[in-house]
Amino acid sequence: MFDRLEKLIGKENIELLHSKTVLVIGLGGVGGMAVETLIRNGIENIILVDNDIVDITNKNRQIIATDLTINKLKTDAFEERIKKINKNVNIIKINYFITKNNVDSLFEYKFDYLIDACDTISTKILLIEKCLEKNIKFISSMGTGNKFDITKLKIIDIKKTSYDPIAKVIRKKLKDDKIKGKVMVVSSDEMPIKTNNRTPYSYSVVPNTAGIMIADYIIKDIINIEFFN
Repeated sequence: MFDRLEKLIGKENIELLHSKTVLVIGLGGVGGMAVETLIRNGIENIILVDNDIVDITNKNRQIIATDLTINKLKTDAFEERIKKINKNVNIIKINYFITKNNVDSLFEYKFDYLIDACDTISTKILLIEKCLEKNIKFISSMGTGNKFDITKLKIIDIKKTSYDPIAKVIRKKLKDDKIKGKVMVVSSDEMPIKTNNRTPYSYSVVPNTAGIMIADYIIKDIINIEFFN
């Protein structure tokens, strides 16, 4: 199934992609599209972390959300989808919410990359600090709510982010905790559209694009293609 990609990057790189394991936390708009892109481009070992079920409100932006998956655990729905794409993929499912009390359990698994696409800032900070401590490669998704312009999305160090409320909070916490190290994120420097509701709204193109960008970042790191100046 990877013939066309193999002709582009070579058989050795396909085998390299097959050999790597990626852990994805959060299977919503960003994380779901990251999973989809990774699987369709050769990743054959994946750890899915999410305690949520598919809701009808997910249908506007989450690739896993259809009439047939409503009320299913997102991890179960993704397992079914992944196996229909590539039956050779090894899948581990973790169906609990990650907190400071159980975050260490994630790191009992062996994986090469961690994708943080969860919604909870405290969990994001935990994951960042743990990955830096353990020298594990990772990338974290910042805010995509109330944004429309996909050209404003960038993969950058969190220190260089702007107009991103989530990144701002995390930057301050890392500074206060004296946490050092490069923290790569996907972030938009578009100013969020103001609404009268604290709940963020979503234009599906933005989180989905962010998910593709995350997967692209990891794939190119695995096959050693440098695409940042």
